[in-house]
Amino acid sequence: MTQTDPETPDMDAAPEELEAQDAAAEEAEAAEPDADEAMPDPEAVIAGLRDQLLRALAEADNARKRAQRDVKDAREYAVTGFARDMLDIADNLARALGAVSEEARASAGPALTTLLEGVELTERRLASTLERHGVRKVEPQPGEPLDPNRHQAAAQVPAPQPKGAIAHVMQPGYVIGERTLRAAMVVVSAGPAEGEASSADESQRPARPNGGVDVSA
Repeated sequence: MTQTDPETPDMDAAPEELEAQDAAAEEAEAAEPDADEAMPDPEAVIAGLRDQLLRALAEADNARKRAQRDVKDAREYAVTGFARDMLDIADNLARALGAVSEEARASAGPALTTLLEGVELTERRLASTLERHGVRKVEPQPGEPLDPNRHQAAAQVPAPQPKGAIAHVMQPGYVIGERTLRAAMVVVSAGPAEGEASSADESQRPARPNGGVDVSA
């Protein structure tokens, strides 16, 4: 009794069996990987790995920078809420000192003078403590341009300053680091009044010869 090679079709088999054997042989050949297709391009593999490495390094560097920025912000702005609450105390000390006129200071007795000196010392001490923690006072001067990031316009009035510039400071502002803790409340100039503007224009005109008498005739 002879053994039949599994790869050799049985000639005595039925046609259906022969077709099935041919189909199985074709599938087996198709399943065998091509040597060229199975071996990837080494340069492409190296380029892909290099790209993945660069992306991973960039992500790690970005994460490190974000962590450093978060730590810096946490250290710099940790006292934001406490500093904002202390601004009311600074304002009250400034109002107390501003309520005493120069005449009252000059005629004040020893008790009032000592009290004023104590309030001034407390105000300076509070300001230095706030500055030590990164809180600085913002006191714009009349004539400076309005900065919407640092100033809050409360009103607009005719003033000798240019239109849109600061005419008067109602309340100083404060910043902590690079952030605005409280915007300075200011009054914005609407430009000189009509009478002031016309008089200013007249004063800027050159004087005519002979006392302004027309001598052209």
